[in-house]
Amino acid sequence: MIRINEILDKTALYLNEQDQALITKAYVFSAAAHAGQVRLSGEPYLSHPLEAAGILADMRLDAASIASGLLHDTVEDTKATVDEIEELFGEEVADIVDGVTKISLIPFETKEEAQAENIRKMILAMAEDIRVVLVKLADRLHNMRTLEFQKPHKRSIIAQETMDIYAPLANRLGLHRIKTELEDWSFRYLKPDIYNQLVEGVETHHTLDETYIDRVIAYINGLLEPNNIKARVFGRRKHLWSVYNKMRVQELTIDQVHDLVAFRVVVETIRECYHVLGLVHSLWKPVPGRFKDYISMPKANMYQSLHTTVVGPGGERIEIQIRTEEMHRLAEEGVAAHWKYKEREKGKFNPRDVERFQWLRQIMDWQRELTDSREFVTNLRFDLFQDEVYVFTPKGDVKELPEGATAVDLAFLIHTAIGEHCAGAKVNGKLVPLDTPLKNGDTVEIITDKNRRPNRDWLKFVKTAKARMRVKHFIRTEERVHSIALGREMLEKQGRKDGVNVLKAIKDGSMLTVARDLSMGSVEDVLSAVGYSRITPKKIIVRLMPKREGEEPEAAAARVAEQHPPTPESGHVPKGKPGEGVRIQGVDNVLVRLAQCCNPVPGDAIVGYISRGRGMVVHTHDCPNVRNLESERLIQVSWEGEKEQPYPAGLSILAKNEKGVLSKISNQLAEEGVNIDSGAIHSNVDGTTQLTFRIEVRDSGHLYRTIERLRRLDAVIDVKRHAVSDELGTNTSEPGIMD
Repeated sequence: MIRINEILDKTALYLNEQDQALITKAYVFSAAAHAGQVRLSGEPYLSHPLEAAGILADMRLDAASIASGLLHDTVEDTKATVDEIEELFGEEVADIVDGVTKISLIPFETKEEAQAENIRKMILAMAEDIRVVLVKLADRLHNMRTLEFQKPHKRSIIAQETMDIYAPLANRLGLHRIKTELEDWSFRYLKPDIYNQLVEGVETHHTLDETYIDRVIAYINGLLEPNNIKARVFGRRKHLWSVYNKMRVQELTIDQVHDLVAFRVVVETIRECYHVLGLVHSLWKPVPGRFKDYISMPKANMYQSLHTTVVGPGGERIEIQIRTEEMHRLAEEGVAAHWKYKEREKGKFNPRDVERFQWLRQIMDWQRELTDSREFVTNLRFDLFQDEVYVFTPKGDVKELPEGATAVDLAFLIHTAIGEHCAGAKVNGKLVPLDTPLKNGDTVEIITDKNRRPNRDWLKFVKTAKARMRVKHFIRTEERVHSIALGREMLEKQGRKDGVNVLKAIKDGSMLTVARDLSMGSVEDVLSAVGYSRITPKKIIVRLMPKREGEEPEAAAARVAEQHPPTPESGHVPKGKPGEGVRIQGVDNVLVRLAQCCNPVPGDAIVGYISRGRGMVVHTHDCPNVRNLESERLIQVSWEGEKEQPYPAGLSILAKNEKGVLSKISNQLAEEGVNIDSGAIHSNVDGTTQLTFRIEVRDSGHLYRTIERLRRLDAVIDVKRHAVSDELGTNTSEPGIMD
């Protein structure tokens, strides 16, 4: 555990005595507040804020940031308040601590909603003061370093969130060292088997050793000295996540990855950067398509450098990055490198800084139009996780888009009206399909047609959050019209059966009374809810039926139900069906089905999707298909009761290909009371076997206990939950749920 004196030694190099005193005061307060608390590792809880503050000190941040790092958990985990922090340490520190507090005071229905809202709150606070996210990243980095003490399923959740949000956010801010460490820690817990194999492979199989690195550096220095270019030349091994990504994308083995080392040449001027590039290309043959000029077109996070890959000594491919000292400082420390904190206002974004972070401006623009925090986070992942491409408009303006973006993304980036009427595109003078990915340097002309409108197919290829949001908004508007018409038709059909004139009820205001009783704003809301199957037609018709003298509404409903017994078609769930045991908040009498793409079982975090006229489909909250569903048709659902009935689930087991392994696995499943419904076995060339089972379990706890027991078998390498596949006789997707 780092000590406060070590932090003060680091900050003494650039902070004055008054700043040092503020940090010491924050340490004393934090130590008193967290007294007696311990972490899962058994260490005193104070070790966490100290480590976070140490990371911030390594970034050479100001006293307010480091003090906030020491205090960032006091409001959440102790009796301290934001007002108390402000009184003792000033408004500046209090604002940062409030911005990074992990748990909001807003009551949330689910942990997932709270998590999404916290991320949203962090992004909004970042727009006010960039130090909020810098402290938050330091907090997350230390949590990742100590993730081994969490339970296995929590490790996966935290690592996935880190990979999806925090590592890309660090990348956007140019915090290269934090970004790479977050990625490698996440990689370690998300894919432990691959991670361990890669660690061993990099150490054992790569051909570039220290001697080779020294040899290349000597060659480059030999080029620079005769040309009177002063430079620092050094090599570094690429981090594991980037090596894995390269192997995955290019379908390589570790033996086939040759450029495991990147060399950097740091010079004094931009002119020397291009001079060095010419000298390197004169010595070694450049690899076609592997040159990138980030000096003339910097990345969104201010990163500047020349990248080239050449065929170096011994025929090995080596990557060389060429930059100035200032570029190198920004590449390593990003936004933290240019931030100055001499006065409080300088901690805020000024107009020039906001221009540097156009991506943040875009996030702030579209977040104002989203009320659902989970949709906000989904869009945030889209914007953060992509690399950039730069394209030109016919007028020569440069536009930055995420990698894989299309002309539709560019059209919405230019103006919403252009996107909504986009009919075609010319790339470099040639007509191309709208789903064609754009490349660096493309000149793109958008063709519009006032009669053209967005369609659902665009959601399959657009890459920017703005385009997705605008397309979804248009579709929602169109589908509301259709749902109202469908709801009216369904009500009229049910009304004819029960002797209720629906049109008359709408005209005389009876339907409006029903709408208000159901806390809906208008008759159209009722019709739309029926069309989306949020409410059954029977429930509305019962409320419109004339009541007998003195009869209560519940009695009338019972009388109608007796006359018309419930059926699956009427929206009720027959007893014993898979959807039984799911409670829908605020809605009843809806047909419920469990999605076969993710096979939710009791105990899983779940979400319901209202399909048009087909009832509700229940997915696990982290099901990949949920990302593509319309957010306004997702509703909160939860499990109710303790149903002793089997639920389908899938297991994927990687085991050693040895005698008796199948028997050991099946015996273990039998001991756990798990029934094997079906299975498939596939032998791999590396001496392992992939076993895929469809099983039946009682709930998620039963499933994960079984997984943990299987992992303890000597012959088993890894066990994962997965969706039931076609090979096992079950469809992986639910027909009709995308209606």
